[in-house]
Amino acid sequence: MFDIERYLNIRSAYGASFGPDGDRLAFLMDTTGVPQVWTIDDPGAWPEQRTFFDDRVTFVSWSPERPELVFGMDRGGNEREALYRLDVASGAVTDLTRHPDAKHRFGGWSPDGEYVAFASNRRDNAVFDIYVQGRTDTGADAERVHEGDGWFAVSGWSPSGDRLALVESHSSFDQDVYVLDVATGERRHLTPHDGDVRYQSVSWGPDGDNLYLVTDRDVDTLSLARIDLSTGDLSTVEAADADDHEADDDWNVDGVAVDDESRRLVYSRNVDGYTELGVGELVAPGRVDHFPSPDLPPSVAGGVSFDDSGERFALTVTRSDDTANVYVADVVSGGVERWTRASTAGIPRDTFVAPELVRYPSFDGLEIPAFFSLPETDTGHGETPVVVDVHGGPESQRRPSFGRVKQYLLSRGYAVFEPNVRGSSGYGKAYTHLDDVEKRMDSVADLKAGAEWLHDHPAVDPDRIAVMGASYGGFMTLAALTTYPDIWAAGVDIVGIANFVTFLENTGDWRRELREAEYGSLDADRELLESISPIHQVEEITAPLFVLHGENDPRVPVSEAHRIVEGAREAGVPVRELIFEDEGHGFTKLENRIEAYAAIVEFLDTHLADGKTD
Repeated sequence: MFDIERYLNIRSAYGASFGPDGDRLAFLMDTTGVPQVWTIDDPGAWPEQRTFFDDRVTFVSWSPERPELVFGMDRGGNEREALYRLDVASGAVTDLTRHPDAKHRFGGWSPDGEYVAFASNRRDNAVFDIYVQGRTDTGADAERVHEGDGWFAVSGWSPSGDRLALVESHSSFDQDVYVLDVATGERRHLTPHDGDVRYQSVSWGPDGDNLYLVTDRDVDTLSLARIDLSTGDLSTVEAADADDHEADDDWNVDGVAVDDESRRLVYSRNVDGYTELGVGELVAPGRVDHFPSPDLPPSVAGGVSFDDSGERFALTVTRSDDTANVYVADVVSGGVERWTRASTAGIPRDTFVAPELVRYPSFDGLEIPAFFSLPETDTGHGETPVVVDVHGGPESQRRPSFGRVKQYLLSRGYAVFEPNVRGSSGYGKAYTHLDDVEKRMDSVADLKAGAEWLHDHPAVDPDRIAVMGASYGGFMTLAALTTYPDIWAAGVDIVGIANFVTFLENTGDWRRELREAEYGSLDADRELLESISPIHQVEEITAPLFVLHGENDPRVPVSEAHRIVEGAREAGVPVRELIFEDEGHGFTKLENRIEAYAAIVEFLDTHLADGKTD
């Protein structure tokens, strides 16, 4: 059996960007313990590390014309991302933005590679303006081309380089799309609407006459659509070979990428968490002639980057029983090559466990999907302990991607149960809204129903079920422990919300409006938010509790951890607290991850060893 340190040394490679010659890829890989920039020249070559920082690199994007890259990096997990330019030949790194207290969101290179665009809250911490900056300029040289009044992001430059596509997010399920004239600052609103409508993954089409995107306007699931910029009309993109590529309206189209010169596009459909890719060519603005889908195993895939000819594209592929790697697919044939070989730290790949997709009924008859993984040691005689691992979000989704900690738990004899409770994305708009505001605790009841389903499973020891989650999943963990205390043998809260009121009062200014749209507002819903906050029911907890947090967390302030620990101790609950001074919303540094998850497994081993204990 390998220890937790070995599992946490399993690497991943992802976020690829094709170079301007089409022969090189830049990507992120965490070989040093935190993600850094690497490049590779062909699938048989040894990759070369290009950045060497203690902090994580968050993305990399190759210039369309030169051997240089833009990458993002924050400090100590504070999510105040700065932008840097890397000269690949010399290795020189230039800080482009030079505003360490501001957040910068990259919007892409101009087609000629002379400029970059980005959104930033450097003027006002609560809103994002749009900036354009020359590739050799720094800091104050950036030109503010649009003064925003909300959460704006740049989705890319037009092929002619004179316009930017912008997306304004009002909530996770409500956006608007604009086109901004860079020279004049004129902004055109393309998506006026009432109610919540998603407009996401916006990409410029050939000739700059259309925008391609995914939207759930007038439907329950996201579909592939285009906006005709001459008329402003939005319409569904249809398959020219519709008999072979019929739309499945039960599942979301996650995203779309378009190569404007070759007129080729790739889109992804999320089918019960697994990715199905569509690849084709625009034979007309609203019609696609399809090529064979890439020859990939059942997996989660995305992050498309076309080469300079549009003949190939790079993407990241991960699955439950294999770590993330970068693949390159041939557009026409569907053939794929794996370009990276992220290490599994000497752990045989055939020891990794793939989950079973199951569904269980909740209190109102709603079917809840979940991934259930059983260890090789299971006997089927009710002896296996279970960790119920709850995703964050809440408008997120647990998908069958690789999890280092999950695979370690499985190797230790734990089963892992990963539910997508109501409110999760991936199952349509109606499903996602089933936990909004006053319905928040219905999703916690889904956890209770999941535990009851586990009680009836022949493999599971019903006295050894723990609940664990991070961020919003931390709230779900605390809410499950306070609302249904008799079910759980232990709980692990990682960067979780203990009090919605203090969370909203203290979270980053740029996030508050988006979070209030999901949870409820301080002005209108304070009483409700107080009533569902676990901090006010902490005395109900009977299971041992472990709370972990990062001191620099800009999303869920560390004060949330201190409050729940203090309350638990006053109530006599067995509780442990672990705070990392150099981390934010989660743990990115390898040494911290080792300490955190080794402590978590020790905690689980202690309290799930022989059934419930104090």
